[in-house]
Amino acid sequence: MNVLVVHNFYRQAGGEDEVFFAETRELERQGVNVTRHTVHNDDFPDGARVSAALRTVWNPASARTLAQLVRERNIEVVHFHNTFPLVSPSAYYAVQSAGARVVQTLHNFKLLCPATTLYRDGHPCEDCVGKLVPWPAVQHACYRDSRAASGVLAATLTVHRMLGTYDRMIDVYIALTENARDTYIRGGLPAEKVVVKPNFLPADPGAGLHRGAFALFVGRLTPEKGVLTLLEAWRSLGATIPLTIAGDGPLAQEVERRADELPGVTYLGRQPRDHIQELMREARLLIFPSEWYEGFPMTLIEAFAAGLPVVASRLGSMASIIEHGVSGRHFQPGDSADLVRQVEWLLEHPQALDAMRLEVRRRYLEQYTARQNIEQLTRLYQRVLARQPEPAPRQHVRV
Repeated sequence: MNVLVVHNFYRQAGGEDEVFFAETRELERQGVNVTRHTVHNDDFPDGARVSAALRTVWNPASARTLAQLVRERNIEVVHFHNTFPLVSPSAYYAVQSAGARVVQTLHNFKLLCPATTLYRDGHPCEDCVGKLVPWPAVQHACYRDSRAASGVLAATLTVHRMLGTYDRMIDVYIALTENARDTYIRGGLPAEKVVVKPNFLPADPGAGLHRGAFALFVGRLTPEKGVLTLLEAWRSLGATIPLTIAGDGPLAQEVERRADELPGVTYLGRQPRDHIQELMREARLLIFPSEWYEGFPMTLIEAFAAGLPVVASRLGSMASIIEHGVSGRHFQPGDSADLVRQVEWLLEHPQALDAMRLEVRRRYLEQYTARQNIEQLTRLYQRVLARQPEPAPRQHVRV
């Protein structure tokens, strides 16, 4: 099978880049003939704003390049990860006209929300979901606090909704969780074209013994990650179970200051991945208090692989990945008192916590390994090439 995988790198590296590298490597290991086509936002012209904005909506040069690649290398499937801003949706038309089928992974909510996050002013926001013209995003300057930049993205979405690009030119969308799939469908994507395939860990870090009597937070220190809710909860929990915080971000100084004031809170700052994995193998609980929908937090799957149960916000992808009472506990987003209650419940029920450790490890082995994931992905490619009808949209659509 000949597959072309396309990705537009952002200026700041992120999880989408890691998924692109991991999937293409594993596809090659499974014998798939992979061609990579990448562009980088460092090449985006800061000067000619009008022409740059037009290319975000429709980039003819990018379209010609991809069509040529499809023809020259006999590409059967083109798998897009990110097209913004340099590839542009014109690429879908180009590769289809050259004879390839089209798959698009939905790493974030960019096709519904110009800010990509469905988050504004400290809370989840769906004001643009289901609207032909996502005008609220322009009004609120949701993308980079700029009405002009938000307008470019809103115009891109509007033009391609009117053209029917998102309905007609993509054969299959890959959503990362069931919750995300439901959200995309409410936003107008064809239900029969949206399937669920999660991300995965390229290598198994191994389960831990969890001898450390502490809870763990790993992540970027920003308001939407729920860090302030976490610290407020530990005003009550600090005497019950220590908390270790690993990460960096805009709230780093505030977190460090509060950690010095609160009993039982240790702030480590940014840590290398191998140390994070060791912390996960030792901790009793992972706390994931995010207050936005998230895409697919790899931290959760790393915790599962380590056999570490999770206390997470009942919101977005966390609600899909964590099963309350089975692989962890949910709490109301932003509610520090509810977070306290859920942590205390687990500490008061050690047998339930032990059962959760076994369950999260089992779920990792069954759902989130490289082998499982690439088998799902190649089956999806084969189904797309065979033009088989999609499963009924009311079912949990998996591949």
